Amino acid sequence: MAYTKIYFKSWCPWSRRALALLNSKGVQFDAVDLTSDADQLEAEMRERSGRTSVPQIFIDDHHIGGYDGLAALEATGRLDKLLAGDDQLNAA
Repeated sequence: MAYTKIYFKSWCPWSRRALALLNSKGVQFDAVDLTSDADQLEAEMRERSGRTSVPQIFIDDHHIGGYDGLAALEATGRLDKLLAGDDQLNAA
């Protein structure tokens, strides 16, 4: 099983969609809520992703991006493989 982490804010509709999609997959993931004043966690997210928007999703060491990136993987059938650890993003 791949290690999955998502940085999100509870008021963000894209964050809620990403969390719902991950929950629908039945996988365990670390969810880091940036809703309240969480400067250190936001700095960690920026350092890892280079972005300041939420959600930001990581599967193993791969930065997936936001909800659109997650949904694109789902649409192509690769999300399940990535979550299972059976696929690599840089593979053809």
